[in-house]
Amino acid sequence: MTSTTSNRKNKIKIWAVAAWLIIWQLVSMWIGQEILLVSPAAVFRRLLTLLPTGEFWSSVLFSVVRITGGFLFAAAGGVAGAGFAVKFRRVEEFLRPFVLTIKAIPVASFVILVLIWVPSRNLSVVISFLMVFPIIYTNVLDGEKQLDRKLMEMADVFDLSRPVRLRYLYLPQILPYFRTGCSVGLGLCWKAGVAAEVIGIPDNSIGEQLYQAKVYLNTPDLFAWTIVIVLLSFAFEKLFLYLIDRGVSLLERMR
Repeated sequence: MTSTTSNRKNKIKIWAVAAWLIIWQLVSMWIGQEILLVSPAAVFRRLLTLLPTGEFWSSVLFSVVRITGGFLFAAAGGVAGAGFAVKFRRVEEFLRPFVLTIKAIPVASFVILVLIWVPSRNLSVVISFLMVFPIIYTNVLDGEKQLDRKLMEMADVFDLSRPVRLRYLYLPQILPYFRTGCSVGLGLCWKAGVAAEVIGIPDNSIGEQLYQAKVYLNTPDLFAWTIVIVLLSFAFEKLFLYLIDRGVSLLERMR
C-alpha cells in the first residue's frame, strides 16, 4: 500500500510538463537565437524528421543493446558479488577497495582509461557496468545483512532446502533493496553510457549523433537526441521496475 501511494505521488503531472514547455518556448522566443536555445516546436519537428530514418533506429538500437547489456551484467554481478561477500568475509574485504574506487573516479576518467583496452564499440557496455555494479552490490549486500537471523536459525532447525529459503526468506527481504539499487542505477547507466559514447564516438551510436550535433552547432539535433535519451531511460526504468514489482507481487501471492 505504501509503495502504491508513493508511486502515485511520484508520477509526473501533465500540467507541470506543459508549464515547463511554455517556459522553454517563452525563453527561446526571448533569446531569439535558435543556435543558443531552440524552441520546443523546432525540436518536435526535428524528431518527426528523424523517426522514419534508418540511421535513427540503427543508432538507438546500438546504444540500447550496449547500455542495457552493461546494466544487466552489473545487476547480475552485483547480486552474485553481494551473495559471496555476505557468506565469505574475505570476499567483502577484497571487493571493498574496488567498489570505493569506482565510486570515487569520475566517469570521464574511466572512459579514457577503458578506451586504452576496450574498442569504442563496446565502451558503453563497460562504463555502464562499472557505474551500476557498486550501486547494486552495496544495496543487495545491505539487504542481506538485514535478514532476520531468527528466521535463518529457524530454517536451519527445520533443515529447509535452498529453493524454499530463497523463495520464502531471501527474495521477499532482499528484493526491495535490489529494486532501490536498480532505480538509481538505471538512470546512471544511461547518463554514463551515452557520455562514454560521446567521448569514444563509436559509429552508429547515439553518442556519435550528439557529438556531430555539437561539432556542427546543430541545436535542434542536440535537443532532439537528448529527448530521445530521456525517453529511452524513462521507458527502460519503468519496464524493469514493473517486472520487479510483478515478481514481488507473485511471491506475495504464493506465500
